[in-house]
Amino acid sequence: MRRVLVSCTLALALGLGACYHTIVDTGRQPSGQTIEIPWATSFVAGLVPIETVETASKCPNGVARVETYHSFLNMLATIVTSSIYSPMTIEVACAAGGTGGSGSPDADVIRLPDDASMDAQLQAFNYAAWRSQQLKQIRLSQGKALSLF
Repeated sequence: MRRVLVSCTLALALGLGACYHTIVDTGRQPSGQTIEIPWATSFVAGLVPIETVETASKCPNGVARVETYHSFLNMLATIVTSSIYSPMTIEVACAAGGTGGSGSPDADVIRLPDDASMDAQLQAFNYAAWRSQQLKQIRLSQGKALSLF
């Protein structure tokens, strides 16, 4: 009985000692401006997720890196509340100007005239698909401009 209790306590201590940590790096250069949210709130061990972090107004050139993790105090709050309240720390590094090394912000914008032929439109979409594969993301803007970043 004592051996089972010690084994369960050890397994629980090792399991609770693990820290959830995720880093998303977009490959863009950071600008030095950051957004930090040390107590982003989620509930029921993350089943009720954290609200979306608004970065558009604070990071006009996009995001370079996002890091999420449970600090010691976040984990302590989770343990004390039996995972009902599950806070997490979020750190966002804003991107510097430009499009990640391609020069100007308009370097990856495809502009078509209003009277562009179907063939020209098809070529533009093919290029956008090829370029988005390199950049791993694509954004379609209003009108006939495809803006990649």
